[in-house]
Amino acid sequence: MSDTESDADEKEVRTDGTGIVAPDDETPTWSERKKRTDGLSRLTYEYFERSRREDQDLRQESDYVERDVLGFPTWPHEIIRNLSIASFFVGVILFLSATMPPHIGAPANPSSTPAIILPDWYLYWSFGLLKLGPLNPELAILGGQKLTADRTYGVLANVVVVGIIAMVPFLNKGSARRPVEQPFWAAVGVGGVVFAFTISILAIKNLMPMNVDLLFDLTFILPVVAFFLTYAVLKTMREGYMYGLNKRYYRLRPPR
Repeated sequence: MSDTESDADEKEVRTDGTGIVAPDDETPTWSERKKRTDGLSRLTYEYFERSRREDQDLRQESDYVERDVLGFPTWPHEIIRNLSIASFFVGVILFLSATMPPHIGAPANPSSTPAIILPDWYLYWSFGLLKLGPLNPELAILGGQKLTADRTYGVLANVVVVGIIAMVPFLNKGSARRPVEQPFWAAVGVGGVVFAFTISILAIKNLMPMNVDLLFDLTFILPVVAFFLTYAVLKTMREGYMYGLNKRYYRLRPPR
């Protein structure tokens, strides 16, 4: 076999998924692909091979030495899209403010203390941590007394929780972009969100028609259940998601 024939064989484009995927005008139709016995795995393989081939062609055709950044231009694509989204939400806010004006109650009486004092709703989780007095241990060496007051214990709980949240980004240094790619950290996030919700409910326990002891137990049980449930579901989904193939794709086209 001559060198010319050998080069021709190497450059031959095949559409069966075993070689370089052919251009659009030579690829099989969707019906032809669907008839193949390998099914979804072959289609997915061809999709990622096509992405790799297009990326390689763009690199070779480009005049730039460094990696080209491919994306939509700011005008008109990004600006029009952002203006559309912003206009929609501004319209919703104006509609709600016009149809449901806030009720103005009686002015506060400075000479009387309200029966229930609560912070703003987005601080309920922090207020709930101040009510962790039952977890403050009573030390036998102190004659059954607590080492710190319940209020101080709640402040320390805020410091610990905020510190853990601040450490999570430094502990998770992976490049995964989807929860199914890192089930553990996704489960940690879901458990944290559920805990913020349950501790917020604990903050307004005086308004909840529920047993206080049961509410206190559910505050810590539900986040753990949500963590293990999320981890199990995402771990099961990894096989259908073709985790190995996606990981290979990001090695070919690493995010920048």
